[in-house]
Amino acid sequence: MPTTRPFPYGAWPSPLAAELTAAGSVGLGEPRLDGGSVLWAELRPSEGGRTCIVRHDPAGATGSGGGGVAASRPGRSDAPPGDVTAPDVLPPDANARTLVHEYGGGAWTSRDGTVVYADFADQRLYRLDPAGRPLPITPAPAIEQGDRYADLELDLDGSRLWCVRERHSHAGEPANELVVVDLDGSTPPRTVAAGHDFFACPRLSPDRTRLAWISWDHPRMPWDGTELWLGRVTGDGGVADARRVAGGPRESIFQPSWSPEGVLHFVSDRTGWWNLYRSPGDGDGDEPVTELPAELGAPQWVFGQSTYAFLDGGRVACVVNQGGVQRLGVIDRGGLRYPELPFTDFPGPYLASDGRRLVCVAASHREPVAVVLIEPDRGEPDGGEPGVRVLRRSLSIELDRGLISEPEPLEFPTAGGGSAFAVYYPPANPAAAGMLGERPPLLVNGHGGPTAQTPASFSLKTLFWTSRGFAVVHVNYGGSTGYGRAYRERLQGAWGEVDVQDCVAAARHLAAQGYVDPERIAIRGGSAGGYTALCALTFTDVFAAGVSYYGVADATALAAETHKFESRYLDGLIGPLPEAADRYRERSPIHHTDRLASPLLLLQGLEDRIVPPSQAAKMAAALQARGVPFAYLTFEGEQHGFRRVGTIRRCLEAELAFHGHVFGFEPADELPPLELQGLREPAAPPGRPAAAPPGRSG
Repeated sequence: MPTTRPFPYGAWPSPLAAELTAAGSVGLGEPRLDGGSVLWAELRPSEGGRTCIVRHDPAGATGSGGGGVAASRPGRSDAPPGDVTAPDVLPPDANARTLVHEYGGGAWTSRDGTVVYADFADQRLYRLDPAGRPLPITPAPAIEQGDRYADLELDLDGSRLWCVRERHSHAGEPANELVVVDLDGSTPPRTVAAGHDFFACPRLSPDRTRLAWISWDHPRMPWDGTELWLGRVTGDGGVADARRVAGGPRESIFQPSWSPEGVLHFVSDRTGWWNLYRSPGDGDGDEPVTELPAELGAPQWVFGQSTYAFLDGGRVACVVNQGGVQRLGVIDRGGLRYPELPFTDFPGPYLASDGRRLVCVAASHREPVAVVLIEPDRGEPDGGEPGVRVLRRSLSIELDRGLISEPEPLEFPTAGGGSAFAVYYPPANPAAAGMLGERPPLLVNGHGGPTAQTPASFSLKTLFWTSRGFAVVHVNYGGSTGYGRAYRERLQGAWGEVDVQDCVAAARHLAAQGYVDPERIAIRGGSAGGYTALCALTFTDVFAAGVSYYGVADATALAAETHKFESRYLDGLIGPLPEAADRYRERSPIHHTDRLASPLLLLQGLEDRIVPPSQAAKMAAALQARGVPFAYLTFEGEQHGFRRVGTIRRCLEAELAFHGHVFGFEPADELPPLELQGLREPAAPPGRPAAAPPGRSG
């Protein structure tokens, strides 16, 4: 056991170096079952941020990827990065990533060993047969990356697929539609559904005669209102007799899927909560499968999400999100039950089944994100624990349990007399403790979306801070998913207000409890969370510093410059233009820099098409003109959300140096220099008479 020594908060020596934190984990997503094999996608920062597809064959695959096949023990934190052999399916120069809606998702699928994927370089679809090489099956686009494909649904005979196509041109906004694609590439894709602004989730019935999908139109986002459609599949793969069977402007439909018996299922929030429904009569009436004050859906920022899957015997496995905690449930004739599993978070969500086995991405507050294979019937009929096998862990290092900060879910009062939610992580490091009389600085994190939700789950980037003596709170402000439609709609017309108020309330709550130093509170966030951070620094005096990752500074410019998917998003969050032009100006920090005095760190990718780089550039120019202390770092080759090891490492190092400058401590790390323009002198380290509460100093 290491010897615990006192250090100033923020200056604790940590084994979680920035390089290790940036390169130590991979992104895992979209697991699938194909015959006896399990496939999934890996986003690899160490390979330039590319997404590769890997395959685990329990019959005895060979290749790089880890040791031999072995069952994992739930709750284990010292497991190797992968418990199975999982060789790459794609060649080293392939990158399975689509740019539909810019956020992508649903870029690949597989059947009988054949993989079809959209490649990032040209956005064309490629077919990769076993032991073959990738062959393009869609034409080269007229403009670079101009024809994009996502949400691929393969025919059962492997001859064609249906998918979303987004076509870009030099004039006007892109056109979105559903198309059918022949897998031999012999003919160009054929349109099967058009006439709406957006499409998603083409899903073929087991008898191959019907296709279901969802659509929606400006100014709605998919969590506002979508429509479920059903059509008859013709001989050439086209669709006839299409009709709307559910949904509307105030009902969000999510994940239409067909049971093995050919019954259409879908998730709807018509009651105020996303619950599961089935439509026994091909859409002529439907009935609830669940009636819970909980969420079985998710905001469709990306394609390919799945919150439920069918098991043998008419059962349904589902991810239930209730009160900020996710559980895997099984619906059978006896109702909904929850098998004993060690997971409290199912990122994505991504849930797939072959009837007997489930595969998903799962995590807990102690266990990092992993691809997990679950056999629900292993514990039956005696009610024992189901079989669980970890196929791939995102974390490539072994971590001392003493470095894992125990999250504390919070519900606290906020403006207007209601409640908001957050997850608090205290400092944790077995080799360090706070100085007597000192309280830790607090990092308030606002998530993106703004419809996202931050669960009480393992996060290496959060531990980077808590292991150095910072307290961290992730605020699930009004507008977040997971607490019902009414909570999500608290942000309607109030973006830049409700989110800021809830972040302020979280900071004040923790300071009042004596957990943190009220004079050393910083706010940070990316995208929509970056906007919240900029607004909080501009319009309140609670935060001593802020960090914006590709955040919005000018709401009016965002509405004019962003991509199609979000081009009318602000109609709901702020108001329609031009009627609400004054409100846009009132909510835009760029127009109120005279009220901004706290130091600010701006981090921006130069290929960002969602929040254009001009937003951060204008903010930096305004700060310089005003003499407000700031640093501004840009990154070539990065889009919205950083993917490369070098970028992620540099951002962590810059943030740590920034907080050291502002809060007056010397980080234990050796850091590259960070110049803060306009910073006169750092703050003096505090020495408060009140000691940190027991258990809060690490």
